[in-house]
Amino acid sequence: MDTTASTVTATTVATRFAQIGGRRIAYRELGTGMPLLLCLRFRGVLDSWDPAFLDRLAAHFRVITFDYSGLGQSSGEASYRAEALARDAIDLADALGLERFVIGGWSLGGMAAQVVTALVPERVSHLILIGTTPPGRLEHAPDPIFFERALKPENDLEDETVLFFEPLSARSRAAAAASHLRIAARGADRSPPIAPEVYLRLLKDRSADDLFPDTAGYRDFLARAGIPILVIAGDHEIVFPTPNWYPLVRDWESLHLFVLPRMGHGPHHEAPELVGDLITSFIHNR
Repeated sequence: MDTTASTVTATTVATRFAQIGGRRIAYRELGTGMPLLLCLRFRGVLDSWDPAFLDRLAAHFRVITFDYSGLGQSSGEASYRAEALARDAIDLADALGLERFVIGGWSLGGMAAQVVTALVPERVSHLILIGTTPPGRLEHAPDPIFFERALKPENDLEDETVLFFEPLSARSRAAAAASHLRIAARGADRSPPIAPEVYLRLLKDRSADDLFPDTAGYRDFLARAGIPILVIAGDHEIVFPTPNWYPLVRDWESLHLFVLPRMGHGPHHEAPELVGDLITSFIHNR
């Protein structure tokens, strides 16, 4: 654990830029130690992460977050195809000189993280997946309420509570409000939200696909790769239902599934210290 005193936190850390292949990737990094590269959710930008979660991880790791190409503060051509998002992560790792790193992702970012692992397995020490889905055909589909809320031009606290938390739990609703305030605390140097016409176009570009098309045998590769995989999910996951992982627990050699009760799509925002400590323990002990 890094015990060096510092006033820099996830709320105040400056945005940096890497020039990569004719495009500019906006990123932030916090902490020291083993690099932990985190990939974003649908409609996510740098300021979509809960600072408490990042700060918890930064006590042990060099935590790196970034905006995908063409989104937030990054330039270039935007895409929501997992291979394009994975290429952003790999290119940023190359630009930062990361020979070996932990790759993580939330939701859509979890798909990107799985592709990164399949493309450069020799560089990935651990794969951390939060509120996401395995590749290929799925038995359990998203709850329609996800699309009703997620595609609105603007999401308020009530939308966030439904999308990322467990609205039937008073404790979860309180956690949603607290997380909302932490995310809003950054006053400057914020990444702009993604415009509706942009995210709708990106969704249309992949509308005929499975949620996570297994175009290159990712599912079989991850089952046998031997890279430690941690999946963290809420028991009320409306986007990527947690039961889709159950058949894989015994099939994927290195898969660990941790299900949190009375939580939704954003367990790391509801319980940032708990999830941060779980990730830390997993990386240090697997």
